[in-house]
Amino acid sequence: MNKFDTTLYLITNSDNRKKEDFLETIVQACEGGVTLVQLREKEMSGLEYYNMAVKVKAITDRFEVPLIIDDRVDIALASGAAGVHLGRADLPVAVARAIMGPGKIIGATAKTVEQAQAAEAAGADYLGVGAIYPTKTKVETVITPVATLRDIIKNVRIPAVALGGLDAENLDVLYGTEISGIAVVRAIMESIEPKEMAAKLRQLAEGLKTV
Repeated sequence: MNKFDTTLYLITNSDNRKKEDFLETIVQACEGGVTLVQLREKEMSGLEYYNMAVKVKAITDRFEVPLIIDDRVDIALASGAAGVHLGRADLPVAVARAIMGPGKIIGATAKTVEQAQAAEAAGADYLGVGAIYPTKTKVETVITPVATLRDIIKNVRIPAVALGGLDAENLDVLYGTEISGIAVVRAIMESIEPKEMAAKLRQLAEGLKTV
């Protein structure tokens, strides 16, 4: 299995942001301690997505943080990203693994134990589980009970990352779940001090893994 750190997973959101401000937020997030970055662009053309991926990868490479591309195996490969994250409507994990080979990171969204076990069996390296809370992103929100998160963690061997509406004020529900990390969007992308917020979230996420 590929080795990487899921402690603090930043999922980007460039909506209503100038490109320079968006990229600077990623720089500050990396400075603050994010351990994984996912570039998620639902509205961009293939060329726009590729060009943005190249720019973001130049940043994450500086900090030795793996870059994950949301949905698009082709963009991940073309940009040299570390891997891809696949939702339920994207390419099957097994197909992506066959295309990308063993050296790339493949994440998969899972909302049930059965989905989690199937993704693991198909070759996923980690799971994104949620939404724990309602979100304001363009992604359709389906709440995943913490009890389901616990069951998923107990029934797979790969890391499970909690996601969906998480911030520094509401992580208490994850204590004792043996989670491998947290994924955030708004908490960092909309922060006026993304570096400081990333550092705070990193500390809190580390604490979740030791309870």
